[in-house]
Amino acid sequence: MSVVETPTTRRTGGSTPHRAPGRASRVRRRRESSGLPWLLSIPTLLLLAGLLGYPLVRMVVLSFQNMRLRELLSGRTPPWVGLDQYTKILTDSAFWTVVGRTVAFTVITVIISVVIGLGIALLMRRVARGVRMLMIVAMMFVWAMPQLVAAQAFRWITDSDFGVLNYLIDKLPGVNYQNHSWFVNPWQGWSVITTLVVWAGIPFLAITLNAGLTQVPKELIEAATVDGASSWQTLRNITLPILKPLLTIVTTLSVIWDFGLFTQNWALRDGHPEPQFQTLATYAYTQAFGKSLYSLGSAISVITVLLMLGVMAFYIRQMFKIGEVD
Repeated sequence: MSVVETPTTRRTGGSTPHRAPGRASRVRRRRESSGLPWLLSIPTLLLLAGLLGYPLVRMVVLSFQNMRLRELLSGRTPPWVGLDQYTKILTDSAFWTVVGRTVAFTVITVIISVVIGLGIALLMRRVARGVRMLMIVAMMFVWAMPQLVAAQAFRWITDSDFGVLNYLIDKLPGVNYQNHSWFVNPWQGWSVITTLVVWAGIPFLAITLNAGLTQVPKELIEAATVDGASSWQTLRNITLPILKPLLTIVTTLSVIWDFGLFTQNWALRDGHPEPQFQTLATYAYTQAFGKSLYSLGSAISVITVLLMLGVMAFYIRQMFKIGEVD
């Protein structure tokens, strides 16, 4: 009896040329999926361009003009001065002092925030579930507090006359902190501002990293413990490598937020921050609206945006990388 070979008959030997098209299609799908994050981001990019495009273009145009209070009140077109505003800023030593101060503040606050946030996240994995939920709720209240309210609360705490911080320190033996002003010394003033920024940023970092720690396989931790690895070795060789993509994202976000510091030091200094407490954001605002040098303030803002473009590009690239992995 003869056997009729059909398309569904399984081949027991020889080559399988029908698999080659399957591999090609998988490679093609993989290449197509690599561009999917960019395609999905187009609506968001268009919306952002519509909402932020005009102010940004207007700011850039204004930086090449000489807008003063006279032109603002009369409605006349400001005269074009080309790169004069940028030349004035880039040759001003005070501007570079503000840039260095802003960068130093950003580096210090981000390092402290990420380290403490990671420590709290690790602690949350070791406590009971009820305690963990209580910690999350407490941190959510801190995270939800408006920056202006938090700054005002810290201003009351460090008040030279009625602040509770001076009252508690003054109770220490041999210490006299009565009527002590925390902002006479720039180092003490920046310690207050840094504490406020770190305090407000820790909830986001701790809760996010706690969620990331749930993705660390318990089997790996148990195997490392059985093999005699210490807690530090387990953290360095297992936990941190798995958390690396998430740590990169939250660290980059913290850099973006802290670099644009404005509300905290502005509110703590009652809307008139001294030169030693100026950051790029407050410096641009002071030049534009405090001295009516609107074009100069626009030029400072443009330079600030350019300084942040590298960080923002890195953040977007990391987001797309995570999307490609998923």
